Amino acid sequence: MSDSENYDPLGSSKHYEAQERKFPRGIVIRLIAYLVAGHVVAAFLYLLFEVAGKG
Repeated sequence: MSDSENYDPLGSSKHYEAQERKFPRGIVIRLIAYLVAGHVVAAFLYLLFEVAGKG
């Protein structure tokens, strides 16, 4: 067998798989912040419509 048959362009597959499963920390923090902010905006809109509907 030649070296070209065993060549892996992505490097070690174990290292690639471990890195693929892990999200970068910044993305996780941003995702949580967006979810919290989205729920706050949704709660504000819900409250706005509830107050406007009673008046």
